[in-house]
Amino acid sequence: MLKKLFFLFLFSISAFAQTSGPRIIMPRTPGWNVVREGDTLAFSMRLQPDTLKKHFKFEIQQGKVAGMELDSSGNFLWVPACHLVDRVEQEKVFQIIVEAKDNKENKITSNVDFKVLHTNRPPVLNNLKSFYVQYNHNNVYKITQDQAYDEDNDPIVFVPNLETLPEGMNMSTQGEITWNPSINQFKKLKESPQYIEFTLQDQPAKSSVKGTLKLEVTQMDLPPQITVVPKADKIQLKENEKVNLRFYLSDPNGEEDIEVFDFVTNAPDFPKQNTLVKNSNNQYEFTWSPGYDFVQDPADTLSFYIDFFVLDKTQNREVKRVNFVVKNTVNEVELDRKNYSIYYGVLVNAWELLEQLKEKEEELKKDYNRARKGKKNRSVVNASLGATTGLSSVIANGNADTQKLISAVGGTTTLTISTLEATEVIGKSMKDVIDRLNYVIEKKNEIQTKGDIFARDFSLKSSRRGNDFIKKVDEFNNTMNLKGLVALELNATWENKKKASESNIKKTFKDFVMW
Repeated sequence: MLKKLFFLFLFSISAFAQTSGPRIIMPRTPGWNVVREGDTLAFSMRLQPDTLKKHFKFEIQQGKVAGMELDSSGNFLWVPACHLVDRVEQEKVFQIIVEAKDNKENKITSNVDFKVLHTNRPPVLNNLKSFYVQYNHNNVYKITQDQAYDEDNDPIVFVPNLETLPEGMNMSTQGEITWNPSINQFKKLKESPQYIEFTLQDQPAKSSVKGTLKLEVTQMDLPPQITVVPKADKIQLKENEKVNLRFYLSDPNGEEDIEVFDFVTNAPDFPKQNTLVKNSNNQYEFTWSPGYDFVQDPADTLSFYIDFFVLDKTQNREVKRVNFVVKNTVNEVELDRKNYSIYYGVLVNAWELLEQLKEKEEELKKDYNRARKGKKNRSVVNASLGATTGLSSVIANGNADTQKLISAVGGTTTLTISTLEATEVIGKSMKDVIDRLNYVIEKKNEIQTKGDIFARDFSLKSSRRGNDFIKKVDEFNNTMNLKGLVALELNATWENKKKASESNIKKTFKDFVMW
């Protein structure tokens, strides 16, 4: 039992000696190892027991960060750089191993943790160059990332001081400034420069820095500027279409010294006269319409350009090129006039033929009626007395008694001739008369029907522009061709008693449209 107590006593002494042996002592103040980026962390380390301090020297064995300093006496100094901790992390722990060593290579080590807190820095704004402004121009000034940035990579926004911004000026949150000064603003700026103020903020901390920007008129002698309305670099149009362009001239220097505005073109025989009209010293208007002969057949299009140029008194020159493509186009006015002439002419021919056929119909009806009357008397009359009739006028000449005798015979003879007229004397049988009459009536009805259809189908200009129009004209003309004896009997020199007019055509063909 005594032996066990002796060993327990020795173990206790050994444990006490181990915990109370030489060691490195750190400060006991709360938060001594917490520091913000950019702040100074300074403290002293010591050894326990203090008698060892003369024989031991301190140094950082592992984990040293740039900027850390530890002298041999244990004095520690560190200013953490501002980039060590990200703004999202907000804090970061850095661990080092400190070692104290004497000449006999006896070592004492200790682990030390440092908590570094993020420090938000305000944005950085470098010197800004002047904003040089032109007159009658949408001037743009962009503050670049080299001129304004945040070292913590925080988002930044620009907040303008509205009281210092001239009327019409805008400043975006990204640092883009736009301004198109009026003539009065430009003249005032010419007299003396102006300054605008703004604030540069980071987000979300809203740390800020103030900035100013100097406004000045441009120092360069710039050429006049040309503004085209509507804005176009290439214009496509058809023949007989009209193009209208308006030109507004301005001098970026704010001087009214425009001397010449004109144009040149590579188009041969371009009609320059009266195409460019001066409305004022700085406003012109270009109006032009290519005629139907501008693009020569068989070409489909003609391309060319027009260079509009302006000169000021110092001969500064600005050129605005506009490309044109003119498409070969059918002259619809002339085509419509030509097609109407065909349309009207065909219906005139049909109308005249109908009038002629109407007369022929009446003539054949009379022949038919005479033929019917003659057929009734054919059985009563002796056709052989026709020869006697022919002789009676010769024998009875100059003899009154004979005249009386022959007159009675002559009456019979006259009746005989009437009968013959109804049959063969005039060369027409009753059957032929009926056939010709039927043909005339059918032809007249056919021409009337097809004429009505033709007049209706092509009453509009647009319908006469199609390829089907000429085909239908030919078909209608074929309809008006007559056949047989009727065609031979019609008088080639026949003249209509009525005058061919649009109103007469309208009466015959109800759907006919004048133009």
